[in-house]
Amino acid sequence: MELRLDGKVALVTGGSRGIGQAIAQAFCAAGANVMLASRRVDGLAQAASEIEASAVSGSGSVAWQVANAGEPGQADVCMAATVERFGGVDILINNAATNPYFGPIIDIDQGRADKTVRVNQSGYLEWTQAAWRAGMSERGGVVLNIASIGGLTVEGGIGWYNVTKAAVIHLTSQLAGELGPKVRVNAIAPGLVKTQLAKALWEAGEEKISQRLPTRRLGLPEDIANAALFLCSDAASWITGETLVVDGGSLCIPSGSLS
Repeated sequence: MELRLDGKVALVTGGSRGIGQAIAQAFCAAGANVMLASRRVDGLAQAASEIEASAVSGSGSVAWQVANAGEPGQADVCMAATVERFGGVDILINNAATNPYFGPIIDIDQGRADKTVRVNQSGYLEWTQAAWRAGMSERGGVVLNIASIGGLTVEGGIGWYNVTKAAVIHLTSQLAGELGPKVRVNAIAPGLVKTQLAKALWEAGEEKISQRLPTRRLGLPEDIANAALFLCSDAASWITGETLVVDGGSLCIPSGSLS
């Protein structure tokens, strides 16, 4: 089954690398026009160049807009730029995330706790609100939140990050109930994926961790992009409020065996 997004416009936060860039590339290849949003000009320009270089017949266009997903007001600015460039917003990918703290949550300072919530949780709501105001309330659309299997489990080190991802999973269900039937809202909960953000978790022990997974490998950004393409396509038109786990089978393993 070929999944297509011809005529659709997608906005991807955190779109300059990793999972966000992979989703943007998959969507462009499927015919969508894509706006990349991230904090840094150089990363955005590089990602757009790489996506354009991989374009084939039937691919959509790519553009970019500097925006900090955790700064109030920037979502509306980015939505306006997307509407001006492509004529609307049909798909929102809430992907941008941060994790400034590693350690027991009992010791986290307020500044880093607030920053994590600001980007990973409140930001997702604000960008969804901005997409609703920018036309989804009338035209309809799809929102896809990138959560984490950490939001479904308990583990050390990144516990506060996981708390925010648990909130994203519940936010997904809540928004799906409120915004239907106009807008479908789903989430993906990735396992350990080889991205820059997660590098400290996999770089030193990739082989050991991989051998404990049923699939015997860590995830790649493209694995998440493939799931995102399905959930944002018409093939998933009767799916909303769901969180799809894409983790190579890690939740099938006894707790603690990945350490």
